[in-house]
Amino acid sequence: MISSLLPGNAQAADTSATAQLQQWSVQAGTPGNAVKGQAFFNTKHGNDLSCASCHSTPPIKDGKHVSTGKLIPPLAPAFNTKSFTDTATVEKWFRRNCKDVLSRECSPSEKADVLAYLINLK
Repeated sequence: MISSLLPGNAQAADTSATAQLQQWSVQAGTPGNAVKGQAFFNTKHGNDLSCASCHSTPPIKDGKHVSTGKLIPPLAPAFNTKSFTDTATVEKWFRRNCKDVLSRECSPSEKADVLAYLINLK
């Protein structure tokens, strides 16, 4: 349920999915793992939610927020060129939605794994 991770308003792109993946992989001390990322994305966690609860499976089409019903654009970068292009927005949504899904912030390793999965969706 990494809700949106997209700029809500028109913002200048200051990063890319590849740059974000590299940053989190360095912070984690290991490259992102797409297989682990897919499992993490689709697994229901403590609050009986998963990322897929709102972002669809696979996240290549619009999703729908489970509480508000708001449409969420595709999360996979190949299907949404604005996905993962604004660092502040990416961090905001990961922080917010990891807390909703996990009741804590995601680790750099978890972020790298999820993003490796999303980048591999073509």
